[in-house]
Amino acid sequence: MKKFFAVFILVFLVCQVQAADYTNREDVSEFIDELVTKENFDRAALEAVFAQAEKKESIIKAISRPAEKVKPWKDYRKIFVTDTRAEQGVAFWKKHASVIEDVSRAMEVEPEIIVAIIGVETRYGENTGSYRVIDALSTLAFDYPPRGSFFRGQLKEFFLLAREQHQPPLSLKGSYAGAMGYGQFIPSSYRAYAVDFDQDDFADIWNNPADAIASVANYFKRHGWEQGEPVISRCLLSEDADKSVVTEGLKPDSTVGELIAKGFTPVDDLPPETAAALYELEGEYGPEYWMGLNNFYVITRYNHSNMYALSVYQLSQDILRLMES
Repeated sequence: MKKFFAVFILVFLVCQVQAADYTNREDVSEFIDELVTKENFDRAALEAVFAQAEKKESIIKAISRPAEKVKPWKDYRKIFVTDTRAEQGVAFWKKHASVIEDVSRAMEVEPEIIVAIIGVETRYGENTGSYRVIDALSTLAFDYPPRGSFFRGQLKEFFLLAREQHQPPLSLKGSYAGAMGYGQFIPSSYRAYAVDFDQDDFADIWNNPADAIASVANYFKRHGWEQGEPVISRCLLSEDADKSVVTEGLKPDSTVGELIAKGFTPVDDLPPETAAALYELEGEYGPEYWMGLNNFYVITRYNHSNMYALSVYQLSQDILRLMES
């Protein structure tokens, strides 16, 4: 019994130390000083929050583990572009049809794109993250040196959004990297793009699908989405195609006409003056060549990956076909 009691006390003390990890640290104190001085926060209130913030080793492990081998397109696609995810997208669209149609009309963003983003990010709100955002961002801001500066900036944004939205910072949850809600907005993106669609004085991207839908659409609108314009086209190539025009970047750095002259012909009819980028992806049957346009680049602003953007677009088209069938 004495041994059991001693173990219990030890576990209790370890938990207390973990919970109090940020109360007496110089770097945290300096961070608090900055918020008090520059943003007019109450020092006692911030100290009370950090007294309850917890360092999470699981977050450090998740963000610092060696990067997994990047999946080729033929395998990456199978994760997100599935019949099940498309069918769930149709169900989500139908359930929130009125809001989606209103938002699409107001923001000038196609509904299938909005739905597909939410489908890829959180499977339509089913998996939005279970970490307290204060724990995730405190851990990364003060205990992950490689990106400490970035996450201290996000932690500051988080306190600002909690104050602006009248939300207790200890209650909001997200991913291990502090991304939040249906659309997985980091705090700076939340403050820049989140929308209070139903005008209840809280842009609730966690539990209010209407706000989440409008916020995703607003992100696209603000990044230059052009409604009704093409997004990407598969290309055929000639035997002497100049593959040096394949880009590792994301922003369109050529025109359709220039790429055609280099031996790459889009299967869709695209104006030759249209800005475009040429990507090579490893498909099921060998290399695939894709001509990404401005709207495709806008999708990559959500996640800086051409495979991510192509998954979103293809899922959106599957959802649209099912909706129209």
